[in-house]
Amino acid sequence: MKNTVSSGKKTPYQQKNIEAFKGEAMERLAELESALMELEKAPNDSDLIDKVFRAMHTIKGSSGMFGYTDIVEFTHSIETVFDKVRDGYISLTKDLIELSLKAHDQILVMLDDHVEPLAEDIQTREEVLAGFNNFYSQEAIVERQVSRASKKKQRMDTEEFLTYRIRFKPPLNIFSTGTNPLLLINELQDLGEIRVSVFPDNVPDLDQLNPEHCYFWWDIILNSNRGLNSIKDVFIFIEDICEISIEIIESESGIDKDGAHKRLGEILVERGDIDGKTLQQVLNNQERIGEKLKKQGLIKQSQIESALVEQDIINNIREKQKSPDTISSIRVTSTKLDKLVDLVGELVTAQARLSQITHQKGDSTILSVTEEIEHLTGELRDNTMSIRMLTFGTTFNSFKRLIRDLSIELNKDVIFTTNGAETELDKNMIEQLNDPLIHLLRNAMDHGIESPEIRIKKGKKKTGKIILSAFYSGSQVWIRIGDDGAGMDPEAIRISATEKGLINKNSKLSEKDCYSMVFEPGFSTASKVTNVSGRGVGMDIVKKAIENLRGSIDVDSKLDIGTTITLRLPLTLAIIDGLLVKVGESFYVLPSAAVKECIELTPADKAASHGRHIIRVRNQIIPYVRLREQFNTRGVRPEVEQIVVTEIESNHVGFVVDKVIGQHQTVIKNLSRVYKNVDTISGATIMADGTVALIIDINKHFQYVEKEYLSHLMQL
Repeated sequence: MKNTVSSGKKTPYQQKNIEAFKGEAMERLAELESALMELEKAPNDSDLIDKVFRAMHTIKGSSGMFGYTDIVEFTHSIETVFDKVRDGYISLTKDLIELSLKAHDQILVMLDDHVEPLAEDIQTREEVLAGFNNFYSQEAIVERQVSRASKKKQRMDTEEFLTYRIRFKPPLNIFSTGTNPLLLINELQDLGEIRVSVFPDNVPDLDQLNPEHCYFWWDIILNSNRGLNSIKDVFIFIEDICEISIEIIESESGIDKDGAHKRLGEILVERGDIDGKTLQQVLNNQERIGEKLKKQGLIKQSQIESALVEQDIINNIREKQKSPDTISSIRVTSTKLDKLVDLVGELVTAQARLSQITHQKGDSTILSVTEEIEHLTGELRDNTMSIRMLTFGTTFNSFKRLIRDLSIELNKDVIFTTNGAETELDKNMIEQLNDPLIHLLRNAMDHGIESPEIRIKKGKKKTGKIILSAFYSGSQVWIRIGDDGAGMDPEAIRISATEKGLINKNSKLSEKDCYSMVFEPGFSTASKVTNVSGRGVGMDIVKKAIENLRGSIDVDSKLDIGTTITLRLPLTLAIIDGLLVKVGESFYVLPSAAVKECIELTPADKAASHGRHIIRVRNQIIPYVRLREQFNTRGVRPEVEQIVVTEIESNHVGFVVDKVIGQHQTVIKNLSRVYKNVDTISGATIMADGTVALIIDINKHFQYVEKEYLSHLMQL
């Protein structure tokens, strides 16, 4: 099979629509995978079965619009089988779910029209289709037909009939997207009883008419028990380019006991065709409301006719209660969102400069306006940053499939649970976290969870547990991957590290130091290499990826009890709360999330340390780094310096500066390519007066100082 999508040059508009289709298809596939995973636990859940059917139906329909005929042909049999499952003809089995997951994977491959399908992919598709055709065989249907009537009746009895008002206004160029509005209206007809009113008011004179444009729009009254999501699915791939509103205007449970009919004027006001004040003025006359409005040119005949249709339906049902649920979302590309965040960052910087100048001038009038701008800028910044925040829910769902497949491959019983799916993090960070989390979960399955036989011998339950959780901790998000498996043996880690030359055989390592060795390049304690892990690569890459996100990683493990790995990450990569400090004439920013306290470094403290870079704070010895020495800063050092005490991998480390300025909300700017190899600086920010302050990566800076110190010792 090969996509029949035209390989010719596409217009930017066509390419934009194709990319929008792919984005929507990926979301539907994610929902499909999640629903199939849930169906393994609850195979009789009719809502989940409906969700799978709708996802397949939507993918098939939209694929046809954009020329992906291979996906249409592939999903047709799958959709048909699940339609029979919905009606009770076919029972949902584990084999059918497994086959559906394979189909999900193949649709993902087919969406990439830049790659020729491999022979093994084509073979897999044929095997999947053969499997679905087997389920759809006449014999299979006959065997399962008995339960159809009862299941269908049960579904129908649990859903209430609602009356919806749908206003559908497509753009003029709707046909260029490959969409026929009439087909969408026909699809609505499959959901229930409909009454359609068409509005031809925008049709121009014949000499101005463009046959490629759509000048019509529609009001549709639909009475259905299929639910709001089914209606939304009809418009799912054009909702960003059309004006679509869906409102519930009647329900069986809310029928007016007095049988009061709805008035025409009331309906017109509700629909937004006329405002209440104008309506009241017209009502002062004795003519019929529709004729009055029409004569005064306030409303068109087509609008009156459409409202009368709605009035007829509503008065027949005699509905009293309404619960409008209007679609109000819009899809934008991530590049536009990133650009918006950049512009807001520039605005924050400009506003800070304005505030500084205003305070210097001392003009009370300008100061009042500046304070208002500062307030509005703050709200704009917070709202813009919240738009970039995504929940972990979708990411968690994708990991369920990973654990399921690995449990089958490794022949291990595992219960995988997730907590904190509603926790939000910057979308760019979530994308970059995907690979590190996959590696940590694979390690938990391969190295952590034992086989059922070994667990029983240890007195454990044969089914292991893996818990993935996310939660807020101050200005950070913590992500934890915990298992109740074999745990880590500190002695085995020390021996392995010695054999690989990572440490000296006489080195004495604490338990925590031993665990940190797993992040060294080339380290592994696996006795054999498997398809899952054991090659000695990966954990160092995980640590580097987390540090690139200005985060940290920590390991806690107990032999035969389990292992917990904790990732600590900032909420966003765009704006951070920082501590502004000064060294000489230069300014630097330290991330506030890592700062524990600020203390003085007096001449007496220096004398007590006898030339060593350490200080005693509440009976705790804290090493410190002099930023003045690290950056070769000239000038006279102040007699009393300041130490900013930070926490790095659960250890306290100080950074000595000349002066602590205070808190500073930092808009992060990337350094140019000239400085791409400077690991100790994570970026820069522009101060209110236009000067630049460098943002220090405290983790990498301390690692650099450690390596420099060890190198110096080896030369002695």
